[in-house]
Amino acid sequence: MFRSISDTAWGKDAMKARVKWVEGMSFLGESGSGHTFLMDGAPDSGGRNLGVRPMEAVLMGAGGCTAFDVVLMLKRARADITDCSVELEAE
Repeated sequence: MFRSISDTAWGKDAMKARVKWVEGMSFLGESGSGHTFLMDGAPDSGGRNLGVRPMEAVLMGAGGCTAFDVVLMLKRARADITDCSVELEAE
């Protein structure tokens, strides 16, 4: 697992993650908070299509950060939120 942030020279708000190669073109991503997800390549790249592609994870992360910020701001404004979704497209 990860060393605590206090064990490093990084600031208190630093995030850490680890990506470990599993086999073939599969990788296990682990966050500093202890959550994991599987990333895998397309079959034409040697993957087995078992998880999201690494670049899809980046795109979903950007969307997640955006949605998180919007919902947080609306909740702070005491808005009545019933739904929030972000659709992303990248090349």
